[in-house]
Amino acid sequence: MIRLEVAFRAMFWLCFIGLTGLALSPAPYLSPLDIFNWWDKAQHAIGYGSLTVSALLAYPHKPKWKAAALLCIHGWLIEVIQYFIGYRFGDWQDAAADGVGVALGLGIGVLMQKIFAKRLH
Repeated sequence: MIRLEVAFRAMFWLCFIGLTGLALSPAPYLSPLDIFNWWDKAQHAIGYGSLTVSALLAYPHKPKWKAAALLCIHGWLIEVIQYFIGYRFGDWQDAAADGVGVALGLGIGVLMQKIFAKRLH
């Protein structure tokens, strides 16, 4: 029970650090004429959905709304930082896609918590 929770916490923090690092690392210049790229938005949603699921499994006794709010704030802050660092650019659509990912992750995470309920308590 405790081992599984520790493993989920390690997974969450590895994902959190990895996602943050990727979001702030230099990337090839993306043309501003590419107004809406579905694959880019899907990557944001998948990343934040995965992060949300791992957060709910890592911290099953914490309020779910707090995890969701903190991850949404993280997504928005990443976009603000990207705006100012010069080699990336912030995009409100990316922040919205992060929020969609968090919402989907909440649904999946609740189901996963029910599956692992006996092992996490």
